Amino acid sequence: MHDAIQAFRYVDIVAYIGLGVVTFFFWLGRRDEASKWAAIAFGDISLLELLALVPEHSGNLPERALGRVVIALLVVFPYFLFRFTNAFRKTSRELGYLLLSLSAILVIWDFALPKIPQAGEPRPAVFQAYAIVFFIHWAVLSSVSASSLWRSGSAQPTVARRRMQLLAIASATLTLAILLAVATTSKTSGFALATGIAATVAVAAFFLGFAPPRLLRMFWRTPEQARMQEAVASLLTFAESQAQVVARVLEPSAAIVGARAIAIRNAERQVVGRWNVAADVWDTDDLPVLWPDARIVRVPIAGGGEIAVWTSPFAPVFGDEELSILRSLGGLMGLALDRVRLFQAEHEARLALERADELKLNFIALAAHELRTPVTTIRGFVTTLNHLGDRLADEQRLELQRSLVMQTERLSALVEQLLDLSRLDAEAIDIAPEPIAVRAHLEQIVNAAAPDSAAVHIDVPADTVAIVDRDVLERIVTNLVTNAFRYGSPPVTVSAEQHDRHFRLTVEDGGRGVAPEFVPDLFERFARSEGSRAGGVGTGLGLAIARSYARAHGGDLVYEDAEPHGARFRLVLPIGQ
Repeated sequence: MHDAIQAFRYVDIVAYIGLGVVTFFFWLGRRDEASKWAAIAFGDISLLELLALVPEHSGNLPERALGRVVIALLVVFPYFLFRFTNAFRKTSRELGYLLLSLSAILVIWDFALPKIPQAGEPRPAVFQAYAIVFFIHWAVLSSVSASSLWRSGSAQPTVARRRMQLLAIASATLTLAILLAVATTSKTSGFALATGIAATVAVAAFFLGFAPPRLLRMFWRTPEQARMQEAVASLLTFAESQAQVVARVLEPSAAIVGARAIAIRNAERQVVGRWNVAADVWDTDDLPVLWPDARIVRVPIAGGGEIAVWTSPFAPVFGDEELSILRSLGGLMGLALDRVRLFQAEHEARLALERADELKLNFIALAAHELRTPVTTIRGFVTTLNHLGDRLADEQRLELQRSLVMQTERLSALVEQLLDLSRLDAEAIDIAPEPIAVRAHLEQIVNAAAPDSAAVHIDVPADTVAIVDRDVLERIVTNLVTNAFRYGSPPVTVSAEQHDRHFRLTVEDGGRGVAPEFVPDLFERFARSEGSRAGGVGTGLGLAIARSYARAHGGDLVYEDAEPHGARFRLVLPIGQ
């Protein structure tokens, strides 16, 4: 039995010293609060094992003092272990001070003891009391640490859960070893052998908890690995949207790291998937802490996206490889999102080309149709005047001449509008913003464009100055005012304001407004409502040209119903520098 006890003793010495080295490098690799206290705790017990090798003689004061130091190191170990587990979930400062004070009292008591009895020597009552208090202190702190690790590990992924459970078992087993050591009265008793075995089991469990072999981790990780493979396989299958891609891997990604919430956003900083996260979370770069002890881990995605996981405080310490797996999955997810983005861009480009081709064909057909009407009319008038002019009465001839002039002007206006559209489509319009006195300029436009300028109310402060292109503003406002009289009814109100670095102009009339079914086609080329076609006025190009000018200026032109009735067109232009 003596040889077995000695064998376990030497194994324990080497193992605990090795564990101190492992936890030291564990701290070097992480440099966080938890790893710091782990390194302190097991550095403490490694030093204890080294000092315990020095023999103690009852008459040798330095060696006796060294024995007290060994006991003091043993006293503070459970406090350091408690601080390791407490690094994940903070307890009250008062409790921390209380436990530190109790540890300090035991250390002082240790040095105040008149004598530390050796194995086989009688134990005085004062030492028996010290041993009882020492064991209670050790048992309580170790039990709290073990319980905290075990309970917290239940919600973690497999690897982290197994590691935390092993640390809990190691802490409990080491407490058992201390109890057996306190009860041991002989170096060759069964208690001494049981102490060695328990200490060896504890150090093995500590080793597996802090540095489990890769093969063991792979075995533990089998459930998450299966989900990982399913997630990767799902990324390889076709998806029509980024949300569909993310939906396939959202929960498996959370399960890999034991996250209780997860959100994923793409390279355009749009959240394309979320789980247990409110809709308004991640509207900015700042991420809220969703519960008191949550740890937020942000994992970049290839191509510029990002994964945000809200996990437990244990995950970054015990699940470092799982986070690496999530980063690898993030790389694949980025490629899948980019593939969907390219597909959508190609699809949209193809639809745009098809629509452009359709618009081009329609434009040619409609332009030919619109041009044919005035050309045919003009040709008829000219032929009539050429062949029958001397037979017509003066009044008839003058009427034909007036109609000829009107149709010629219509043809000229139509050709000018078509040229405008061609220049806008070719982006050959030069935009030159300049300071403009808005009210004075609007008065000039209204006087030239409105059939009755007195029916137009200009609601613009006299000192309003905007930096916009003069010609663009004139073309758009002329079109809107003309349409207000042509299709709407007076009174017509023109108002303008500028704020948020934008110039906003509104033209509103008191007519019937635009029929709801026609609103989607209002700005299409050659689009004319039934009423305008019946009236035979307009070409259906004015609003299309006006919006094109607005967009060429970096703004937009939109329609909305006026209250209580009428049409309201709102022009928004960025203010030039």
